[in-house]
Amino acid sequence: MDNSGKEKEAIQLMADADKKVKSSGSFLGGMFGGGQHKVEEACEMYCRAANMFKMAKNWSEAIKCLNAAIDIYTDMGRFTIAAKHHISIAEIYESELVDIEKAIAHYEQAADYYKGEESNSSANKCLLKVGAYCAQLEQYQKAIEIYEQVGANTMDNPLLKYSAKEYFFKASLCHFIVDELNAKIAVEKYEEMFPAFSDSRECKLLKKLLEAHEEQNSEAFTEAVKEFDSISRLDQWHTTLLLRIKKTIQGDEGDLK
Repeated sequence: MDNSGKEKEAIQLMADADKKVKSSGSFLGGMFGGGQHKVEEACEMYCRAANMFKMAKNWSEAIKCLNAAIDIYTDMGRFTIAAKHHISIAEIYESELVDIEKAIAHYEQAADYYKGEESNSSANKCLLKVGAYCAQLEQYQKAIEIYEQVGANTMDNPLLKYSAKEYFFKASLCHFIVDELNAKIAVEKYEEMFPAFSDSRECKLLKKLLEAHEEQNSEAFTEAVKEFDSISRLDQWHTTLLLRIKKTIQGDEGDLK
């Protein structure tokens, strides 16, 4: 079946799901207890329709179906499934419609639902997405709060504490863009909170960068970044933030070469 056929089928499925929801709320449906079953069936239909709309690249109808399913699941108190659908919507906004503000809102909603169900690692994954996007959009304070919160949540967990240094590193970079002194205070605070951070390569890099920035020495700044990158590759997100910091050094060319 080609995509236009899929789309027709999805439109029909969505209409059928709408009917099921309406009939489940009727007097007879409620009386004979079939309402709940019908509503669950409607949710499955909305999800199947959403997948068909995705295949047809009809993103707005896919989102409409997922939102309809979310409304029902939240009414039923099934927040974990609702959270998964919020992530699906966030991913459409992220990859297909490129509306990062809306992606952030859906990741935040998913994180809230996961927290309510005490699924903390799933909540953290969503929050980290929000933190990364907030930093890109220069919403540094919000990004800092998220990275500090997730860092504090993970540093006492033996399986996750290795990641905590990464979150404190990211929070420090956000601080650094806002204000050098803030970054110094933050690094000291993270070392106190999480002593293992002191010995990390990330913390050592931050201290070299703070020193280079204080001296307004862009060559030393670049050298420190290159040295770190030769052992642990810095991704696009880190590179973007480091460039923003380096540009605050007077007379800087604005690259890391």
